[in-house]
Amino acid sequence: MLTKYTEETIGLLLVDGARLLRLQIDRAFEEAGLGLTAGEARTLAYVALYPASRQTALAAQMNVEPMTLVIFLDRLESRGLIAREPDPTDRRAKIVQLAPDAQSTLKQIQRITRQVQDGALQDFHPEEVEMLRTLLKRMRANLASREPGRGQA
Repeated sequence: MLTKYTEETIGLLLVDGARLLRLQIDRAFEEAGLGLTAGEARTLAYVALYPASRQTALAAQMNVEPMTLVIFLDRLESRGLIAREPDPTDRRAKIVQLAPDAQSTLKQIQRITRQVQDGALQDFHPEEVEMLRTLLKRMRANLASREPGRGQA
């Protein structure tokens, strides 16, 4: 016999919230005329967060397939926003760097993302926003510590 759920799970709430947030961000990027998809904007943000990363490490960090990342990087490189250079320690690998012209685009991405986030959190008190951020970071750390190769099972 199936029982009815009496409450939504944390996972369901997170996934659904993330989906809705991404839809809003996609729409905002399109309306702003950046000419970037959400995936390309996210890739650019990750390149800024993790400078001089190998493509494979960047794909793992972003949790995307390496081929998907290559498509994003190709588009960003053609727009002069990133540069790929051979890794001096492994000629098969590529190191990804921000191009000098990327800063203004990154600022636009941050502005748009912040506006969407502010709308999502519009009726939250600042203390609630900080608590949410703290709890999500702790949850992420707990989950990451259980990933294979992290020392805990």
